[in-house]
Amino acid sequence: MSPDAVSPDQPFEYLFSYGTLQHPDVQLDTFGRLLDSDDDALPGYTVDYAEIHDTRVVDLSGLSVHPIVRETGNPLDKVVGRALVVTEDELDASDEYEVALYRRIAVVLASGRSAWVYVAA
Repeated sequence: MSPDAVSPDQPFEYLFSYGTLQHPDVQLDTFGRLLDSDDDALPGYTVDYAEIHDTRVVDLSGLSVHPIVRETGNPLDKVVGRALVVTEDELDASDEYEVALYRRIAVVLASGRSAWVYVAA
């Protein structure tokens, strides 16, 4: 993966997505562009589902039920998703998109990359 769409003088980070932040419509609305990304996985977590009541998020994603991950501590558990290349400003934009059911934490992905991910609050 190369962060081609990120300016060379602008630092980038990885944001692990297992849900709607992978959707092109959500990316265009939230970040103003389609993000570069790679397949990756989040070990030690499992996927659950949460009902979303924020009409903006539901209208944009087309879904009223979104996946949400919870830590299990079991290294055999893993969540499959994508490591998105984002700037600090785009991380701020993703914070605005996510509802209060989620909080952003730092993790290490199966690839060894450090990334941010939204987990159950």
